[in-house]
Amino acid sequence: MEKLIITPKTKIYDLLEAYPELEDTLILSAPEFRRLKNPVLRRTIARITNISQAAVIGGLDVEELVNRLREKAGQSRIEQLDDSGSKFVTTRPEWFRQGAVANTIDISEMLNRGEQPVHEVLAAIKKLGRDEILEIIAPFIPAPLLDKTISLQYRHWLDKKSEREYRVYFMK
Repeated sequence: MEKLIITPKTKIYDLLEAYPELEDTLILSAPEFRRLKNPVLRRTIARITNISQAAVIGGLDVEELVNRLREKAGQSRIEQLDDSGSKFVTTRPEWFRQGAVANTIDISEMLNRGEQPVHEVLAAIKKLGRDEILEIIAPFIPAPLLDKTISLQYRHWLDKKSEREYRVYFMK
């Protein structure tokens, strides 16, 4: 059977299915990855999160993480990856007004139940009125969600409150 080629777009779930021994390498790379030990998160978040997004969540350089994983898996290094890591808005934008927050969703509870918050969040964004803002509370940077909303051209602001709390604000 052909072994999985590790790239920035490789899903964490696929990576760990093909190379279960890389779980420790991931966890040692960033403390946030300890969540991979949770079987519910492993079945849900890991299925939609790729290595590039995981690097953002872990505050790591994408190229370094991919090459570390490739090395441990016996694959050659990739030199100068294209910059596929998304750039999230982390500076308060001029459109943000606290009084415009029309809805708040804490996705932590959904994640703990093993549910994917993407569809609920997208539905909530679609319901926003003109100049209304949706606030998301998350225990880590929700990179797959941000990538999806960016692809749909929604505006966002990622506000780090602490190591375990991020607020993401969306506007149409």
